[in-house]
Parts: sequence; structure tokens; C-alpha cells
Amino acid sequence: MPTATNTAQHRIVLIDPEEEFLLWAGKHLQAPDLRIDTFQRTEEALASCKKDPPSLVIAEYALQPFNGVELLKKLRLQTPKTLVILTTGIPPNSAVIETMRLGGYDFLRKSALPYELRPTVESALQTIEEMAAEPAAKRQKAVDPQEALGNVIIGESPAIQNVLKMIGRVSRSDAPVLITGESGCGKEVVAKAVHQFSTRAAKPFVAINCAAIPETLLESELFGHEKGAFTGAMQQRIGRFEQGNGGTLFLDEIGEMPILVQSKLLRVLQEAEFSRVGGNQTLKANVRVVAATNRDPEGAIAAGTFREDLYYRLNVVRIHIPPLRERTDDIKPLAEHFLHRISATRKGPTLRFSLGAMHMLQNYNWPGNVRELENVVQRAAVLATGNIIMPRDLPIKDGDATPAAAPAASLDTPLRQLIEEQLSSNPDTPLIETLRKLITPAVADLTPDAESAAKHLGE
Repeated sequence: MPTATNTAQHRIVLIDPEEEFLLWAGKHLQAPDLRIDTFQRTEEALASCKKDPPSLVIAEYALQPFNGVELLKKLRLQTPKTLVILTTGIPPNSAVIETMRLGGYDFLRKSALPYELRPTVESALQTIEEMAAEPAAKRQKAVDPQEALGNVIIGESPAIQNVLKMIGRVSRSDAPVLITGESGCGKEVVAKAVHQFSTRAAKPFVAINCAAIPETLLESELFGHEKGAFTGAMQQRIGRFEQGNGGTLFLDEIGEMPILVQSKLLRVLQEAEFSRVGGNQTLKANVRVVAATNRDPEGAIAAGTFREDLYYRLNVVRIHIPPLRERTDDIKPLAEHFLHRISATRKGPTLRFSLGAMHMLQNYNWPGNVRELENVVQRAAVLATGNIIMPRDLPIKDGDATPAAAPAASLDTPLRQLIEEQLSSNPDTPLIETLRKLITPAVADLTPDAESAAKHLGE
């Protein structure tokens, strides 16, 4: 049921199939200057928005007959001035990126709504008022909707959700992007996502590791060279800027780039043109530059190893990826993703982690970040003697794991899974002994008379 006041300045439309959520959200946002209308049916909400365009729409992502991203596309065409916030339990990562790319205002998890919904709505309404006061000529042109791409980044933590939102936002422009984070945290994966969700997605994504190429060859690798430009230059060679024409050039480990090459890169960013080594012809640079470093850029500037002016040219948009130890919620989905990918390429039953193995992964510090996790999963898949990866299969030292209580069996864990894991870790233990160890704690959870229950199990 909609609520309204005569002094309402903004209309907010809430769309969710759950009436209980609509009642809570409507009460949570209630204010004298707001008119809040709620809908459980998407078609009715769209018709209402067309008749009376709202300032803001807050919608569940998992709608029927079309999801929240499709709703956003329809609203962008129908009422382009309306801002849209999507929300759901655990959103698909590709949906978060696509929502922001299409101009959605935000994508919130429902678990965070009690403390994020009101400030996000207040910020959105302030944005609407600022846009209304801004000359139309200065407003950003809406991006044409495109079909959403598949999942490109694995993770469920708030930190990764923020990274996904940034990817969606930066995909609307060609501005340079600087990605920072420790080695192995997935900077190239993020760079590829920036490319895949941009208008340059159909063009090449060209990557170069600045730390892996000698200083004497890096300039030629980037800009190409003419025949005879130096000893050994037997023929003309195009560089990465030409190879990536129309697409994205990813400069990995840019903090290792020599100062001389930095100055030439700065000119390309400033003038959008360059020349091959040994050549006089000026060529246009039509690439988007995405750079990454595992160093502290400000520290490198202070040390004199990185140009400050180049830093400001690259740091138009900055995406920071926290280390894996600071986003432990991502360990389980990442590990399962890697294991699923490995299982798909091997013969035999599908591999899975035991409770103890997953517990060990989640309590390890991961100094090598996601790259190390992938390596550990690959090695464990090779070392495992069955289809269940046990703690002994993980190439992790016990001393490197954070001490924590071992996972306990519960009624939430399938009995078959527990039996398989126990038999795999203790193959010499009789089956009846294994069953007693597993069932006794579960029965104790069900009855206060644990002793009596144990007697029925033969204890």
C-alpha cells in the first residue's frame, strides 16, 4: 500500500515480491518530504512509473518475469531521469557490474539494508536535486544498454562488491584506470573486466608486464620500431599501442617501468600520439590505458622512481583490491571455483573439499593471495587419493594457519558426506565406529538425554 503526504518532494517506488520487506522498507524510509509507493508485481510498477515518473526506484534483483537489470534497462528508456537502486541477498557479480555500467545508482545486499538503505537513498535524492540544478548540456549522456556478460570475478565480500561497482562505473568512459594491490590479488582479472564491460570490448585487450622486459627493449615493445632503428632491427615491428588499437592496453607492474620510458608514456597519455623507435611518422594512439602496480605509488614518487605527473595522469580512477586475508568471505567461493574448473578437465568423480580442508583454507593467511590459493587447490587436486580433498592433501604448513576451533559435525551437514570424509581420513577405522562418532553428537543436539540416546547407538 502506498503512503503519501501533501508536502512530498520526491516519489520513491519500492518493488519486491515480499510484502514483509515492502512494509519494513516503507516504514524505514518514511519522511514528510517523501511519497513511498510499494509494488509486488513488476508490470504494475512499470506502468505506474510511466504514468508518474518517480525520483527513485528501489527494486529486488530477482524479479519476475524479468530481473532487476532488465527493469533498469526499461526504466532508462521509459523514465531516464529516475535513479535505480537494486538489492538482493547475494547478487551475481556480473549483475553488479552491469547495473553500474548501465547507470544504476547502487546495488545493495539486503543484509546491509538496515544501516545502508537510508544513507544511500539520501545520497541518491541529493544527486537528483543537483542534477536538476545542473545545465542540461553538462549532463552525462546515458550509455546504451548491452547484454550482460558472464561472471568474471569470483567473490562475495563487501570489498569485492565495491570493486565490482567501480568496474561498472569506469566502463562508461575511456579514462585511464590505476589498479593497486598486492601481488597475486587479481589485478589483471579486474583489468580484463574493465575492458569486457566497456564500449571497447569488441577490440583487443593487450597486456604487457613492464617488469618482465629489459629496459632496452621495453620502449620498442610499447611503441614498435622501424627497420634499422637499432642493431638487430631487421624489419619494421608494431608495438603494443598499435596492436591494441581501439581496445585496451594493460600495463602490469608499471611501478617497474624505467623513468625514460615513463616520460614517453606520459606524452602518449597527454597527446594521444606516438612514434615508433627510429621513425619520424606520428601515429595516433587509440587505446584505453589500464595500469597496475603492487607498489605504493606515493612512496615510489617520494623515492624518485616514479614520475609524479605520470601518476596523476594514470590515477584518474583508482581501483584498490584488498589482499585475500582481508576478505576471507571470498576464500570458499574462490577455492570451489578453482576446484570445479579442475574437475571439469579430469576424468573420474567430481572433487570436493572436506570440512576440515575448507576450514584450513579459510584460516590460512594467504601471503600469495588468490594466485597462491589457486596453486594450492591445483596441487591438492593432484595429491588427493580420492574424490575428497582432505587437510593432509593441502600443501600448507600448519604453523601458517591461524589457530581456530576445528569444524564440528552438525545436523546441517549431510551424513553421507561426514561418513565419506571420516572413512577417507581414517580408512582403518571400522564403519560402525565411524557411525557412532558421527551420529552421537547429532542425536545429542536433538535430545537433552544424550546418555540415553547414546545407549541406543551401542555406546
